[in-house]
Amino acid sequence: MSRPASPATPGDSADEDEVRYQIGEVADRTGVTQRTLRFYEERGLLQPAERMDGGFRLYSELDIEHIELIKRLQGLLNLSLAEIKEMVDAEALYNQIRATFRPDRDLLERKARIARIREAMTLQSEIVQRKMEQLVEMRGVIEERVEAIDRREAEIDKAMKVKR
Repeated sequence: MSRPASPATPGDSADEDEVRYQIGEVADRTGVTQRTLRFYEERGLLQPAERMDGGFRLYSELDIEHIELIKRLQGLLNLSLAEIKEMVDAEALYNQIRATFRPDRDLLERKARIARIREAMTLQSEIVQRKMEQLVEMRGVIEERVEAIDRREAEIDKAMKVKR
């Protein structure tokens, strides 16, 4: 892997010392193609941290974690891109609110922020619940098929004993 790229313009990011990676490096590191990374960006699932002067995308460690989350959601839960976007948006909201927590804020504002976090987490939970229900339903269909196969096998075994 080539040397990580530095930020395009110092001071553009919140942490100008943070290492940035070009798209090929991120693709190699995450196992996602460059085309997929661009697709994620087009669909609003991923926003590159910054761009170099020539327009080359630069990704941070946080972006890489974001890509890994998208992959887990696709692989583990078989979520659609729309569902992944909802999950990722909820996670981003949660992280943003957590990162900007201040105990000196007005109590009503803090309560409203907590309500927004709860709403985001509830949305994530509902998506996971729907997938769990679908998986349970799928398992039921498979188990019914296995039972049908077991009945057929028992019928064959019975027929074989009669022929002897």
